Amino acid sequence: MARKSARKSARKSARKSAARPASRSDKSERERIIDAFMTLLAEKAIDRAVLAGGDADMDEEPPRERLFDVLMRRLELLAPYKDAVRSLMRSAARNPGLALALNSLAVRSQQWMLTAADIGASGPRGLLRAQGLALLFASVLRTWINDDDEGLAPTMAALDRALARGQRWSGFLDDLFRIPASACRLRPRGRGRRGRRDADEDTVAA
Repeated sequence: MARKSARKSARKSARKSAARPASRSDKSERERIIDAFMTLLAEKAIDRAVLAGGDADMDEEPPRERLFDVLMRRLELLAPYKDAVRSLMRSAARNPGLALALNSLAVRSQQWMLTAADIGASGPRGLLRAQGLALLFASVLRTWINDDDEGLAPTMAALDRALARGQRWSGFLDDLFRIPASACRLRPRGRGRRGRRDADEDTVAA
């Protein structure tokens, strides 16, 4: 009878343990790394570190070179969290909700990266630039997470190609934003309130 009670007690304890959420000490090392990385993202610590580490010698360089320098600095700061980034990218590929949340964080961060490179990141045009850069940077991350080269040569080559694509896309975007202004300049004169009134008077006179 005592043995039976002991087994019942053991089963109850096991059920309670299973129902209880895992404590921090029960988490795997991978989960702890991801938690630390997500906390870092939430606090924007990576963004601050990139902004604080600017190189004054880059001020006279073309925008693409400045952005290359900023994004390589970001990758250097992310290096201790490479395993977490790899795991998050795998999870995001299977979880659309997580992918959207990470994209929102990425767009906000890339607005700061554009600002650090002294490239316009405000308004609708800046937001579109940041979204495009977030997508380009994600493609570079796929190379970076598997790059074991000490000098990160494959990553630098991937980033250079991505920025070349981005430069063409940004040029197209600039052209697109010029269209409304051009349309306004081409609009016939005298179509305002006075022009409409004159037209009405001509109609009546006829």
